Amino acid sequence: MVDKNLWEQKLAGEEKRLADQGKTVTFLAEKNKVLGIIGFQDEVKPESIKTVLDLHKLGKKVGMLTGDSVQVAKGVADKLKIDTYFAGVLPQDKFKHIKKLQEAGSRVMMVGDGVNDAPALTQADIGVAIGAGTDVAVEAGDVVLTRDNPQDVVKLVLLSRKVNRKMKENLFWATGYNVVAIPAAAGVFASFNFFLRPEVGALLMSLSTVIVVVNALGLKKADLLPAY
Repeated sequence: MVDKNLWEQKLAGEEKRLADQGKTVTFLAEKNKVLGIIGFQDEVKPESIKTVLDLHKLGKKVGMLTGDSVQVAKGVADKLKIDTYFAGVLPQDKFKHIKKLQEAGSRVMMVGDGVNDAPALTQADIGVAIGAGTDVAVEAGDVVLTRDNPQDVVKLVLLSRKVNRKMKENLFWATGYNVVAIPAAAGVFASFNFFLRPEVGALLMSLSTVIVVVNALGLKKADLLPAY
């Protein structure tokens, strides 16, 4: 017969070992007697590990909100190399942690797919909902990812940067035209012997619109893979 104290010590040690590995611990018992201990763990997708790595290389910090225990959260955070995590978070309190990060000066993008994520998605500067998730989360998100693949978050960041650059390029071109071509067609620069006939100005205006559209269409061929 196994000594009771020795058995309890063994169970306690095994519980800590499983918890440190990021596993949820469940005891198997019969009446008042513990028969064994089981550790459950969600499988971490290889894409998740690469996603965190890619986001770090893009200069982003990664955080995790979870209702699991501190031990489980720490195990997952260590495996994924996550910068910070909040464990034991109640569903109704998720948005509070988002708000604290914002008050600390961070701009937050929240990714979620459940009903409980909706308030946090709304609170975040950018709410990203997983299309395969609940309708409530989809409605609360600013962006909806059609696939359940964390790598799409990296593509979203890269696409947003390219869109921002295209906007600046188009704004520069349109502003340059308005500042130079229109006044020239109106004869503002006549004293400098610089004239632009109205019909030429109209042609340039159409050409300016075409250039802006063509430049924007270049996004269709944008490479959304990290350049490293």
